[in-house]
Amino acid sequence: MKKIIKIILITILTLITIILVTTLAINQNIYLKTKNKIITEQSEKIENVDCILILGAGIWNNRPSPMLEDRLLQGISLYQKGFASKIIMSGDHGRKNYDEVNIMKEFAIERGVNSEDIFMDHAGFSTYESIYRAKEIFGAKKMIIVTQEYHLYRALYIAQQFDIETYGVASNPREYMGQFAREVREWLARDKDFFKCIYKPKPTYLGDTLPVSGNGDITNDKEEVEKWI
Repeated sequence: MKKIIKIILITILTLITIILVTTLAINQNIYLKTKNKIITEQSEKIENVDCILILGAGIWNNRPSPMLEDRLLQGISLYQKGFASKIIMSGDHGRKNYDEVNIMKEFAIERGVNSEDIFMDHAGFSTYESIYRAKEIFGAKKMIIVTQEYHLYRALYIAQQFDIETYGVASNPREYMGQFAREVREWLARDKDFFKCIYKPKPTYLGDTLPVSGNGDITNDKEEVEKWI
């Protein structure tokens, strides 16, 4: 009996070690492949960028969460400084009573961004889906992603796997509550999306192409959203 227990314990410890080593290797690989793609507003301007992709991060009482507010402010600043002439607001609008993207767009318009320069991706339910749809729905071939730095490495890696020329700008001017837990979850999320990028499953929703070079107000029509929810 003791021998069996010993074998079971050794097996469990071996599996845990394999999982930890694999997680560490994947995270290191993602970091090394993307760290040089992070730029700042002070960097030399990149030519012919199709759009700035701002990833959703939750809303509180119909206002952007602190993390989302910082992403929006950073993305708006890049737009105003001429890094790109179009913005994709990608977030969760999968329920009638939860609408990240219209709140994101309203926030930007209030700060001087032209409505027609803002595309809303109503089905950006995850980082992976937002980037998949940025390419397949909006036709982005070259873009700047805006999110917090801890999240930026994964977003850049996913975009690389979809052959999108992508740069990232970090938006973390302050500390956020619960950040340690987010960092831990991000390690696991990198593993998940690493494998997703190998077999590339389709996102929850696809649809007609809406080239980001056009008028973003075409995404204002909520009829498309209402047929999903």
